[in-house]
Amino acid sequence: MLDANLKTQLEGYLKNIVHPVELVASLGAGPKSQELKALLEDIVSVSHGKVEMGRDYDDERQPSFLIRRKGTDIGVRFAGIPLGHEFTSLVLALLHVGGHPSKAAQDVIQQVKDLDGDYLFETYFSLSCQNCPDVVQALNLMSVINPRIKHVAIEGGLFKDEVDERKIMAVPTVFLNGELFGQGRMELEQIVAKIDTGAEAKAAEKIKAKDPFDVLVVGGGPAGAAAAIYTARKGIRTGVVAERFGGQVLDTMAIENFISVPHTEGPKLAAHLEQHVREYDVDIMNLNKAAKLIPAKVAGGLHEVVLENGASLKSRTVILSTGARWRQMNVPGEDQYRNKGVAYCPHCDGPLFKGKRVAVIGGGNSGVEAAIDLAGIVAHVTLIEYDSELRADAVLQRKLATLPNVRIVTSALTTEVHGDGEKVTGLSYKDRNSDAQHDVDLEGIFVQIGLVPNTEWLHGAVGLTQRGEIEIDHRGETSQPGVFAAGDVTTVPYKQIVIAIGEGSKAGLSAFDYMIRTVPADETVVEAA
Repeated sequence: MLDANLKTQLEGYLKNIVHPVELVASLGAGPKSQELKALLEDIVSVSHGKVEMGRDYDDERQPSFLIRRKGTDIGVRFAGIPLGHEFTSLVLALLHVGGHPSKAAQDVIQQVKDLDGDYLFETYFSLSCQNCPDVVQALNLMSVINPRIKHVAIEGGLFKDEVDERKIMAVPTVFLNGELFGQGRMELEQIVAKIDTGAEAKAAEKIKAKDPFDVLVVGGGPAGAAAAIYTARKGIRTGVVAERFGGQVLDTMAIENFISVPHTEGPKLAAHLEQHVREYDVDIMNLNKAAKLIPAKVAGGLHEVVLENGASLKSRTVILSTGARWRQMNVPGEDQYRNKGVAYCPHCDGPLFKGKRVAVIGGGNSGVEAAIDLAGIVAHVTLIEYDSELRADAVLQRKLATLPNVRIVTSALTTEVHGDGEKVTGLSYKDRNSDAQHDVDLEGIFVQIGLVPNTEWLHGAVGLTQRGEIEIDHRGETSQPGVFAAGDVTTVPYKQIVIAIGEGSKAGLSAFDYMIRTVPADETVVEAA
């Protein structure tokens, strides 16, 4: 089942198992059950006796298996074959059930241990979803830490009847005790906070008690990570507050233009960015969204960033790197049917539309790439572009033209998303040349029409363009002295990861230069070198 390279990797990981582990399978007669059996046998064969096969059991989901610490009820369950993006989830489950310690923060681990109640989580994932592993791994870890928490990760493509019955049209989708709990990427801290209702207030109090920073970076994407590294290396007090560390990179599938790295994936790059930042003395405050910037009243004074949870942070300099998000169509029906047929990640949700008819909105690189990917899964793709011609690279357009199940519609404005109250059933578009209205019957719509800067919270605080981008000079400084900005949120052209990293580094150096040339209005902020 596993190739020689994966077996070698797995063998190295399984040496870290402390307590014996058993694999308990529920198998049917089909080919997928045989694939799972082969996978489990491969795991046992490279485990040096630390993993063994337990007695098979009869579960309603076949094929499925339980990873259990021998002689206990500590375990996690998979329904399906966790390869692809979920292979890491499988490895971590084996390690954590086997007693290898997690790298999660100790205060979060204690929070999970203290949760009072019985929780049964069910997570539906697809093997091509780069957002799913974070959710699967977090819930698996919780079920190992607290025996009253149970979790089963379910491969949606293998259990289509369940997916259809529960009307799941986006992954990851999580149910708690039979009720919908959440959809999309969630980290361990987010899940715990959603269960532990007092967690947000506790986190806010902890943030309020922090001393002012020399540099506060708002945003944890490539620009923010680079800025934090450069300022921390100068030996000044650096903090990062981020809604989610990694930012838009977490939603990026293949990255092939990051110089010196021929190929990587967004979540992997985001993990490396965070690991690099944590090598320095940087205070990372993840899962905190900025709500307001109050600039310093005098040069050298303290800027204040107010968070949505009510806490606030102060700093001599601020670097804004809040990035951008997917642009929405803003047409009737889009909000109503989000995650019910309207999607923004073809890699994640595409497998759920196997054999169905879908549309892709947008004819740039992202849209054409999405159409190409989906054409190999779905029955038919209608690509709708507002302009009179596609804007994607010529090589992508040539590939698209070879696909028999793709229809291209240009000079078209999507006007409405239709549904039956539970799921998408079609869309309407207007021909911009004739004003004629057209309807398309379909089950899925993938929106790929560019990005919107995350600057709504900055209106009135710094200069913004009509598009909402932060105006900066050649040093990355905004209209407010001591406030800098970098990355996709700014006026810098070409929204690329490698450019964002360079701009973040520049902003970090500029912030340091500003500090050493500005007399602080509040001497208590100055730290000893």
